[in-house]
Amino acid sequence: FLSSSSPGFLTQHTWRLKSTSARERALQYQPGQKIHGFTVKEVVAVPDLFLTAVKLTHDKTGAQYLHAARDDSNNLFSVQFRTTPMDSTGVPHILEHTVLCGSEKYPCRDPFFKMLNRSLSTFMNAFTASDYTMYPFSTQNGKDFQNLLSVYLDAVFFPCLREQDFWQEGWRLENEDPTDPNSPLVFKGVVFNEMKGAFSDNERLYAQHLQNKLYPNHTYSVVSGGEPLAIPDLTWEQLKQFHATHYHPSNARFFTYGDLPLEPHLKQIQEEALSKFDRINPKTEVPSQPRWTSPKEDHVTCSPDPLAPDPNKQNTVCVSYLLGDITDAFEGLTLSLLSSLMISGPNSPFYKSLIEPKLGTDFSSVVGYDGSTKEASFSIGLQGVDEEDIERPIRQLLSCTLCSRFKKCRKTNKTLYENTHRLTLSMSPEESYLEKQAKAEEEKLQKKIEVLSDSDRKQIYEKGLDLLAAQSQTQDVSCLPALKVSDIEPTIPITPVQISTAGGVPVQYCEQPTNGLVYFRALCNLNTLPEDLRVFVPLFCSVITKMGCGALDYRQQAQQMELRTGGMSVSTQVITDCNELDTYEQGILLSSSCLERNLPHMFQLWSDIFISPHFDDEERLRVLVMQSAQELANGIAYSGHLYAMTRAGRHLTPAGDLQETFGGMEQVTFMKRTAAMADLSQIIRTLPRIKIHLFNPDNMRWVYNTPAIVSDAAAHLEGFIKDVAKNRKERKPVRPNIIEVKLNSKNKILSSIPTFHPCPMKTFFQMPFPVNFVSESIRTVPFSHKDYASLCILARMMTAKFLHGEIREKGGAYGGGAKIGGGLFTFYSYRDPNTVQTLSAFGNGIDWAKSGKFTQQDIDEAKLSVFSAVDSPVAPADKGMGQFLSGVTDEMKQSHRQRLFAVDHKNLVDVAERYLSAGQKTCGVVILGPENDVIKKDPSWIIK
Repeated sequence: FLSSSSPGFLTQHTWRLKSTSARERALQYQPGQKIHGFTVKEVVAVPDLFLTAVKLTHDKTGAQYLHAARDDSNNLFSVQFRTTPMDSTGVPHILEHTVLCGSEKYPCRDPFFKMLNRSLSTFMNAFTASDYTMYPFSTQNGKDFQNLLSVYLDAVFFPCLREQDFWQEGWRLENEDPTDPNSPLVFKGVVFNEMKGAFSDNERLYAQHLQNKLYPNHTYSVVSGGEPLAIPDLTWEQLKQFHATHYHPSNARFFTYGDLPLEPHLKQIQEEALSKFDRINPKTEVPSQPRWTSPKEDHVTCSPDPLAPDPNKQNTVCVSYLLGDITDAFEGLTLSLLSSLMISGPNSPFYKSLIEPKLGTDFSSVVGYDGSTKEASFSIGLQGVDEEDIERPIRQLLSCTLCSRFKKCRKTNKTLYENTHRLTLSMSPEESYLEKQAKAEEEKLQKKIEVLSDSDRKQIYEKGLDLLAAQSQTQDVSCLPALKVSDIEPTIPITPVQISTAGGVPVQYCEQPTNGLVYFRALCNLNTLPEDLRVFVPLFCSVITKMGCGALDYRQQAQQMELRTGGMSVSTQVITDCNELDTYEQGILLSSSCLERNLPHMFQLWSDIFISPHFDDEERLRVLVMQSAQELANGIAYSGHLYAMTRAGRHLTPAGDLQETFGGMEQVTFMKRTAAMADLSQIIRTLPRIKIHLFNPDNMRWVYNTPAIVSDAAAHLEGFIKDVAKNRKERKPVRPNIIEVKLNSKNKILSSIPTFHPCPMKTFFQMPFPVNFVSESIRTVPFSHKDYASLCILARMMTAKFLHGEIREKGGAYGGGAKIGGGLFTFYSYRDPNTVQTLSAFGNGIDWAKSGKFTQQDIDEAKLSVFSAVDSPVAPADKGMGQFLSGVTDEMKQSHRQRLFAVDHKNLVDVAERYLSAGQKTCGVVILGPENDVIKKDPSWIIK
């Protein structure tokens, strides 16, 4: 029963075959039982969650441990520390990065990123919150769990904390060109650039200000992630001291989850870490916030958003109340439920009094009950407010009459309305905001520079060269544990599906343990849709379930959806054909779930939506349009790399073009124009035209995921199709001069555009960000092509072995790499201080791949990383969806798997030359970022 490579550990195969369930094994523990230096304190069965919880305490250090035993092969570990900074230098955030850069047992540079390619992890990361730092990972492989646990334990408890790592991950003064001592000195660092990017998101900025001002007396009054202008005040010595006082087992909490046995976890944690420490008093407790005797008001500024739905309505205002300690679980649950009732959906009082009168475009980013701090808070506010309306929202926010239904609850009334610890915070755009930020950074920089001696400058230059040399050096990673390609399962588990029909419509059934819920989806093809209506489809999807239908107005519809279903939604779908790159399926996906007994009610709602959706309420439509436009505008600062990647592929495939129309910058600007329209009658006339083309049974197929084949599911579908059959009469013929259509063997209606030809395009979107999002996309091959597997491995290997070092370590961007999907090989960077330098890194990455300067170990590591994604867990509700949507069967997945195993050195060099090198002539390049004079002077760029 013992693994020779890991004495004392049960092998994964043995215990899974011979033991009872994980829950039953955990129930055998008894309070007071001693296990590897821990004492069991409590054992609780939680049948609703299908798990048994075991709470333990480490005898020597006092470290607390919670294990959730559940029959789930995706096992998780996390260790977290209470981290309570008292300034905004970002010390816990920079420490989070730096401890993962090497440790006593694993001294190589960046073992965290190296392990991404040496394991089959389903998740690896680290997080810094306001008052804790967490290090989680998960994997389905028992040996991998032991490997990762060893690396994580050594990282957090015994890190190297080298000065070079602090410079790279935190901040440093360095010559703009590290090889030129005469180039100007600038601030660099991964976290420095990450936080500059984070605070370019006005929603994030507002939330940070709100917390800092509502809790002004201790750790919540500072920016744990780091205020960009305060980060350069942190020293390496302060970083090491923070680790010594906070990263101790006495200040730690451990958590494990899954079906692996508990004892080996405890043994490894005890032997490799906790046995080497004694108990201390970490003194990291967060005291209660002293209560105000009277409410306060404050105001902050932000950068204007050029994509805001209404340029004149960019103010945010919010009222926040400080509540009780979150350890009062019942009060937390009560207030959380009340929060949902007060805010969620069109029937809630705050929605009626704030959103519908159009006082703002949407709720503020901080809204409702928040239990993420020691003492909870409740906030209600609006964004997209006209300056003239600020006083009037504030009055509405403070109005007790909005919550008259809760007046009978004395405690709640006192918690909110007799609470003098109340903050009213407003935020407005300032035209010179970015200019002031840049000026403040420059002043900070000059203060650092003006005290430097010639000797200091020389030392900075030499340290910069040393760091560059270290970043460029090939690392010896032999000290790190690793799985082998032979540890990967050679075959995939089969997901059984049944294919049938109902009312002439294809139906896929997939029996899964969904805990009593029925998951239903339908794909409606839109191949008959005229081209001029395509840009309206995402708006149609966002409003079709929110305007009312049949005999129900939108409030009644929302109420029925909440009572009878787990949600009903509609979204756009663009799916590149797995066999032909210029062929694709275009459609919308209907998604909903319900208990089996509510199937008739759910289908009645869908029937009413298909047959008689309400489109003529212009006031309701305007509210939804403003919300949608606001959400899109807000998302760019956080997901700019995705917008850049989408745009970069626009001119390379027909599917890429449609993706940009549905979900790219084109859709953002379209919704901005729509939100600015004084009269929405054109939209009201357009939506029914779209409905005619989409809600047609002839263009549909269905899928059920259920705990068992629902006996009357076919009957419900038959009835539904009978109800909506008259939509067949409204079908419009396809326009063959625009799109060619064919039906494949899997009942998919595929489209192609005979006149489409790939072409190069370089586009720059000037945005109010201090950092860039950069992408370059190259047309390659579809999923079923023999070279697709090689391109998958190449993307991962280039990311790990070349692009990570160039873009993140040397360039200072928060992230970057390469991906393949939809037949496009796409490079990207995230929160990047560079543009041209990053584009050069993309090109150099291709040259590196063509040169073949990589080893078999590099290839094997890339395979492990790819398989960790290929084999990531799929929720029962989503099993079989790959086959349903893209037509990729288990047999096709297995063939792809075999090709992944077979990829060799020659294949990788070949595809780099044949596709990436040649494809650069017709690539798409996109940058989202601040004003850039170099690009503006280059006539090859289209400036947006």
